[in-house]
Amino acid sequence: MPDVMEVIEKTIVEKPKVAKIIRSKHEKLGQKNKNGQTYTDVNDIFYSSEMTPSFMTGSEVIKEAIRRASVGTSVAYPITPQSEAAALIGELYAEGYLDEYFRGESEFAVMGQCAGASFGGHRVFTTTAGPGTLRAMENFPMWAGSRLPIQVCVTCRGINSPLSIQPDTLEMHYLLETGMMVWHAETAQDLFDFILKGFIVAEQPDVHIPIATCCDGFFVTHTKDTVELPNENMCLTQYDPYQNPQPCMDMETAPFRMMRDPFVMKSNYISYATHASWQQEVRAACERSRKHTIPLLDGLIDEINTDRKILIVASGTAVSQSREAIRLLEEEGIEVGLVKIKTIRPFPTEEIREATKNATHIFVPEFNLAGWLAREVKAILPNNGRVYVGPHVAGGMTMPCELIRDVIKQVTKQVIITVGWSPREDQNE
Repeated sequence: MPDVMEVIEKTIVEKPKVAKIIRSKHEKLGQKNKNGQTYTDVNDIFYSSEMTPSFMTGSEVIKEAIRRASVGTSVAYPITPQSEAAALIGELYAEGYLDEYFRGESEFAVMGQCAGASFGGHRVFTTTAGPGTLRAMENFPMWAGSRLPIQVCVTCRGINSPLSIQPDTLEMHYLLETGMMVWHAETAQDLFDFILKGFIVAEQPDVHIPIATCCDGFFVTHTKDTVELPNENMCLTQYDPYQNPQPCMDMETAPFRMMRDPFVMKSNYISYATHASWQQEVRAACERSRKHTIPLLDGLIDEINTDRKILIVASGTAVSQSREAIRLLEEEGIEVGLVKIKTIRPFPTEEIREATKNATHIFVPEFNLAGWLAREVKAILPNNGRVYVGPHVAGGMTMPCELIRDVIKQVTKQVIITVGWSPREDQNE
């Protein structure tokens, strides 16, 4: 008789892969749309489909994601660097992949029109950037408060005067307390994956809030990279508005009943309590997204050598620059680990605490002068004097990996000596 543990281990090994998220039960699963695409469960798209390497820009990647996303409506308004992506989505409309596509009067109008389409039961996608994000800002907390699972791709650029159209992530800071989920793509591959998976998470009945899928403009949108794409004959199942946790456009059901008699004009306890309780629910929904996001993205963070005393914590393309900086530091005998943050909302509080528990120095390089990510990290860590705010650049400047290297060497000079690490030039003396 075989050993019991051997039987158990064999069973575990031979057990088929489990679904990464709740599997679709959509009535059209396995059927074809008018373009000949097969409605496919997101797990099969990413984990069963044969992937084809393709060399393309981030803007082209957005187009390919939307080709497979079964989007009903997209509304556009031009602003660099998202204009190309918006135009390419227009080509998809011409090819019959979307039901509605048009240009709005402004970014503010676009986001209001997106809300109307979402209220009407469509899956909705749009793009914006920089000053466009700020002009649209009033709509984002409205989306969240109305529980609309709209996705906006924010191709981050400078927002301050004097004008800069180059990458800068300051606008992400303004999005953090809108009630939306906020994800930050490092690469074009991330961007493709996040767009499709973002729809799935946002539309879960216990979530059902909007999502901002962010990337660094130009660095991602206009740079070509190799991306693994699933078969274009596969697409997501359509959005099911009946999974909405509240009836759409129903003025007899809270919270929309208040629209008939706006309590905002009244100064009473009920108005305060109504607003407060609903805002709490919206934020609770964002937190509930964790259990869907973690399996789909393989965690809210990625960790590389986090047992080391010196760590870099970063998001977006600052991660890519950090990878090269770490390589340069290792050439000099200095060992540095890396934490890549994939979701800013919900913020991976416990994951970062665990990953950085042994670190004596934590660096947070950013493509903005505010250092908002460093503030987020400092706010959740014990002994946060370990966190170094920066280096950071703004206005479209690149962040040389040599700058990250030099800052780490300068700040950690004493700890390097203490633990017995030395730069290579010291070793050669």
